[in-house]
Amino acid sequence: MVSEHAKAQVLVASNRGPVSYTLRDDGELDSKRGGGGLVSGLSAIGSDADSLWVCAALGEGDREAVVRGIGEPGVRMLDIDPEVHADAYNGIANSVLWFVHHLLYQTPMEPVFDARFRRRWASYEAYNRAFADALAEEAAEGASVLVQDYHLSLVPGMLRELRPDLRIGHFSHTPWAPVDYFRLLPDDIAEQLLRGILGADRAAFLTRRWADAFISCCTEILGGTGGTRIGVHGLGADADFLRRRAHEPDVDQRMAALREEIGGDADRKVIVRVDRTELSKNIVRGLHAFRQLLDEHPEWHGRVTHVAFAYPSRQDLAVYRDYTSQVESVAAQINARYAAPGWMPVLLHVKDDFARSLAAYRLADVALVNPIRDGMNLVAKEVPVVSDDGCVLVLSREAGAYEELGDDAIVVNPYDVSATADALHEALLMDDTERASRTERLAAASTALPPQQWFLDQLEALRKE
Repeated sequence: MVSEHAKAQVLVASNRGPVSYTLRDDGELDSKRGGGGLVSGLSAIGSDADSLWVCAALGEGDREAVVRGIGEPGVRMLDIDPEVHADAYNGIANSVLWFVHHLLYQTPMEPVFDARFRRRWASYEAYNRAFADALAEEAAEGASVLVQDYHLSLVPGMLRELRPDLRIGHFSHTPWAPVDYFRLLPDDIAEQLLRGILGADRAAFLTRRWADAFISCCTEILGGTGGTRIGVHGLGADADFLRRRAHEPDVDQRMAALREEIGGDADRKVIVRVDRTELSKNIVRGLHAFRQLLDEHPEWHGRVTHVAFAYPSRQDLAVYRDYTSQVESVAAQINARYAAPGWMPVLLHVKDDFARSLAAYRLADVALVNPIRDGMNLVAKEVPVVSDDGCVLVLSREAGAYEELGDDAIVVNPYDVSATADALHEALLMDDTERASRTERLAAASTALPPQQWFLDQLEALRKE
């Protein structure tokens, strides 16, 4: 246990931390610093504050760093048994909780909550217990603890039992399932998850819709939210960073390469999407909508290119590998049917490249963001901020960003391929003046709560009586 004077006044807990380690062939460790709202937020509270980030060791390099005692100041990595972590992270968090909150189950066949599920749930409990124990050990008297996301839903309740003096917040970065769907979970598990989050003084969400869904679940299953306050903090884009980064030389180089790939003259339109190949992102239906656009509007042949960046995600799960393959297959089918000399209808890239994504943002005439369900979707907020000449946003009403951006987007039902094709046609035809004015309003709304302020607002709200 650390000495009292070294204990932290502000603590963040998340599965993934701000730094990761890679073990080189020569046995040395390379470290890589991450980004995002939490990293920015912790930097915003200043170096004078005693802060600590508690996270899991996610790979061989991280675990070796823990064993060797290597780490960054203000970060504590937990070397949780790899099998326990795999069961908790992939077996429960990503294969059950993610599916529930994103409404992804094909219910005639799944879910199946059997003995195997119960064994994995025991690992999820152990994983959450490891975080609760570490936070209890590291926190100063009356410290503020911000627990992040569905991986750690049980931590607030566990930590409350260990340290009733702490101010505890939990933030959900995903949607929250409506009560009827949430009740797919076994009754005792549903109750345990809710009571876990209600161990916090304050539970916060990205949108009012997700907060209300959580309240409904608590009311239906537990009779209410008890003394836990509920908050909403709509994470926005970091305009200063994005605009600066989008005009660095490597982005300019990738823009030139993309323009060459797109080909054609200056009148060729560009529809852009940038996603991970998560099941919730709805990439396949987006491709089907583009195919229907070409079917119904041959006047667009040779005049529009769909730039689709679909970066593989969670490829250790078979269902995600299969989905990535389906994305590639549909894109290939469209190109096989429609491609002509000097025109490839779909440009699909599956290797993650942030600079190339920013280049695509700048080139976008239309941004397609059509998730089945999404906690927020920052791509919807980033493209209007970065686009050089303004873009039209085609946005799913099931994205959290719809709450803030819906008035200036063309809104679609993500399951309706025909309506999405019509929306793409409308977007491509929008005149420059209307497109520019919409982009300006979208960019303003998208940057209303940048990452540092998003974090500080949560911290301030947690500290209030």
